[in-house]
Order: sequence, then structure tokens, then C-alpha cells
Amino acid sequence: MKIEKTSKPLPATQIGEATARNPAARTTGTQTPAAGNSGTSVHLGSTTAQLRSMESSIASTPLVDIHKVAEIKQAISEGRFQVNSGVVADRLIDTVRDLITASKH
Repeated sequence: MKIEKTSKPLPATQIGEATARNPAARTTGTQTPAAGNSGTSVHLGSTTAQLRSMESSIASTPLVDIHKVAEIKQAISEGRFQVNSGVVADRLIDTVRDLITASKH
């Protein structure tokens, strides 16, 4: 079975790093003034809030379906689970192709 990560972390810029490290800025969507920039502030907009909301919902989504795992365990213990070797081989080949393609880039 091929498991892929569904999201990639957003790249941090200098402003993003300062915001990510400052809890007050994270909740308000603005950056607090730096020591030398007492009059400067940044408003990141509603997209930032949407991205944070999406990130937290993705982070709370389980990676494994425990009900499916229990169902498969039950089928194995009862002798009902059958492996389709052709499908396993095809997906293994697809995974190897993906890995080779990714290593070329």
C-alpha cells in the first residue's frame, strides 16, 4: 500500500518566521513591531486564517482508518482475507517508478 503525505508545510520567509515564532502575531494576523521598526506592522489577511484552519483540520485527520484495520484483522483471523498478488505486484512497480522519477528531479 502506498501512503502519501497529503500536505506540504508552507515555506517560511523572514516575515513568516517572525510570525510563526510570535504567538501574539499568530492569533491576531499581524506582526508585532521589531525593536528598530516601531511603526511597522503587517496584516496577513484572511487567507492566512483559512490556511491555518485547513492545516489544523488536516493535522487532526487520522492517517490510519482503524475500522478498516480491524476489518482486515478480522478477515485474516477468519481466513477470509485473500491477497491479489497481481495487484500487489502492479502497485509495487508503480511505487518503484515513482521513486525513480522523483530521484531524477
